[in-house]
Amino acid sequence: MQISILLMALLTRAQEPFCRSLSKSVLPVFSNDGDIIIGGIFSFHNNNILLTYSFYSLNLMEFQFAQTMIFAIEEINNNTALLPDLSLGYKIYGDCSSVNLAMAATMALVNDENEEIVSGSNCKKSSTIYALIGLSESPLIMLKVMYHFLLSQVSYFATCACLSNRNEYPTFFRTIPSDYHQSKALAKLVKQFGWTWIGVIQSDNDYGIYGTATFIEAVQMEGVCIEYTAAISRYNPLEQYHETVNIIKQSTSKVIIAFTSFIDLEILIQEIALQNITGLQWIGSEGWISNVKLPANEMYRILGGALGFAITNAVIPGLKEFLSNIHPSDTPANSVMDDDINNQYTDVSDLRIAKNIYKGMYAIAHALHDMSICRTAEWTQNECINIWKTRPWQVRTMYIFFDGNGDTVAQYELLNWQINQEGVIQLVPVGIYDYLSLFFPISFKVPRSVCSKSCTPGTFKAAQKGRPSCCYDCILCADGEISNTTDSIECLKCPEEYRSNEERDKCILKDVEFLTFGEIMGVILTVFTLLGACLTVSVAFVFFCHRKTPIVRANNSELSFLLLFSLTLCFLCSLTFIGQPSDWSCILRHTVFGITFVMCVSCILAKTIVVLMAFNATRPGANVMKWFGPLRQRLSVFILTFIQAFMCTVWLITSPPFFSSNIKSYKHKVIFECDLGSTVDFYIMLGYIGVLSALCFMLSFLARKLPDNFNEAKFITFSMLIFCAVWLTFIPAYISSPGKYTVAVEIFAILASSFALLFCIFTPKCYIILLKPEQNTKKSVIGKNKAAMSKTKFHLIWQS
Repeated sequence: MQISILLMALLTRAQEPFCRSLSKSVLPVFSNDGDIIIGGIFSFHNNNILLTYSFYSLNLMEFQFAQTMIFAIEEINNNTALLPDLSLGYKIYGDCSSVNLAMAATMALVNDENEEIVSGSNCKKSSTIYALIGLSESPLIMLKVMYHFLLSQVSYFATCACLSNRNEYPTFFRTIPSDYHQSKALAKLVKQFGWTWIGVIQSDNDYGIYGTATFIEAVQMEGVCIEYTAAISRYNPLEQYHETVNIIKQSTSKVIIAFTSFIDLEILIQEIALQNITGLQWIGSEGWISNVKLPANEMYRILGGALGFAITNAVIPGLKEFLSNIHPSDTPANSVMDDDINNQYTDVSDLRIAKNIYKGMYAIAHALHDMSICRTAEWTQNECINIWKTRPWQVRTMYIFFDGNGDTVAQYELLNWQINQEGVIQLVPVGIYDYLSLFFPISFKVPRSVCSKSCTPGTFKAAQKGRPSCCYDCILCADGEISNTTDSIECLKCPEEYRSNEERDKCILKDVEFLTFGEIMGVILTVFTLLGACLTVSVAFVFFCHRKTPIVRANNSELSFLLLFSLTLCFLCSLTFIGQPSDWSCILRHTVFGITFVMCVSCILAKTIVVLMAFNATRPGANVMKWFGPLRQRLSVFILTFIQAFMCTVWLITSPPFFSSNIKSYKHKVIFECDLGSTVDFYIMLGYIGVLSALCFMLSFLARKLPDNFNEAKFITFSMLIFCAVWLTFIPAYISSPGKYTVAVEIFAILASSFALLFCIFTPKCYIILLKPEQNTKKSVIGKNKAAMSKTKFHLIWQS
């Protein structure tokens, strides 16, 4: 990146037309002369009356940071390859975590502490420092002040993403990654653990405001909802902390993202501990997660198990010995030194922040070194300018790269607060975040933090009115719909051949329904079908064995055998209606049914006409039997049956019946059925049977009272009455019956009408043939009607 800004800032001298010191100069805490002076500002004391410890308690960690800066300067001065002709000095001030004191320290660094007034209209003076390290939180107003002095600052702890704006802060650099990357990392961590309902606490300063804004933007893109956002500040009254604690206490989220500084959070945790609020998962920002002071006290009961990102740790060779060798007698002017230096100061196991100070000093030294080389060359030479723009600052075995915004490459460790078997609290690295990827191989047992429990497969999320999108109700999918994923936002319709199972999480094939031979109804209908066919064949056998007897011959034996044959086919055609339908079975069942029934009714009609003509033939001048002899009887049956066969043929050619799966009538099952193809052709076929049956019924009704022992007209009348009644009730029952019961109704109609014809027409004859053989004679057949019917008439019927 371009480092010319920093180099120009190091060479620039603050210029003002009139210079006057407005206040008494502040003395540095640590100082040492050199050719080039580097400034430093650290918070050696904590300035907050809300904390339980003293007002100006010594912050040994900040003291270690200042000594790390001094250590780096001495190491650079002892390095003959780096700035060989120059020595670095330092002036280090304290700001007590106060913006006002930080401003005073900055002004003291810019001005000479021994110079209060500069006379003359042309007020020009040399700046006392070339660069500044420090101002851990770097308030924006401070950076704008330093910009007017063209004073470059290299910050070791200022992470606000707002500071990446080079137009606003062109002289600002930092050796710690921007909060922009940390916010992205925190959002990925929340998403990784499946938390969708969280609370956010922020410091009420630039660090907390900008960092939280970036985090909320990133986490909401992951589908996470924020239950509350609370701001805290060490400068606010304690009542504000009480309000924040009440918010936490009343919330339902189990995860808190704390984008705060160490001091702000410490006050809050003390108040939470007083109210004994536990069981929360704390996720920390880099501002406090790696601070050893928090877990070292009683607050671990609240923060135990906390997770958060911190910059990677490092080892600085020689630093521990340097810190251990410092003694108050070595620096008598430094009032912050105390004879009682504890282990927190000399502990170098966690040098995350100190490493940034160390790298920052080397970055400044290398910039000065490059500048010193270019002084011997012409400023317009291209090679010197290219070095300023492209050369990285190398720190020992580490390289520091500043991007166009003055930021370094982001890399974090994921820390977890744990306690070992000895009861010692440790900050254990458990994962790594490198710019875009988050990796942690260790599994964690963390609480669930959701506004609403996940919707299981079979349900879908319905948003609760007036609440965030993470708050919803789980609604069971409707019948015929499923959701096979968790937290589905809608249900999917099953294909038409499928239905949803009871759990509504997958589609299963609908139950197939058709009349089978194996079910009870199918078995019953099959038994009656075979029984009817067997009875018909038995009657035919009896008639055949007694074909020469008067009772058989008197009832037109040829038509009787044809009628029995057609009745057998009527019974057997019922079997085509049972079983899984196919295109061929659908064609066969309807055509065979129509043709056989017409043949049956045609035979009965012919028998009825024969009876009527036989009685009319005995009247004077009547000679009707010659028009309806045996040949014409057969011809009439053939013609009437042919008409039905022709209509069925037209039906099969134009729109034949076919197998179909009825998936619309029922949600839970598929009906295997025969589609009629042409409903009009089907009802024409039934209508033709109905016309013949009605005609037969009318003629038999007219002949029912004719005298004769063998007159079967009255039996035909009764059989046709049942036949017509059955088929008249069949049509509405057929239309209204669901599924396989439609087929059962049709079979019942076929069987009922067939049995009616069989029993009503042939039972009386079989009774005489088998049980009353003595009545099977001409004399018995003519009987008492001899006076009413001549012998000639009897012979006409007999011959027919």
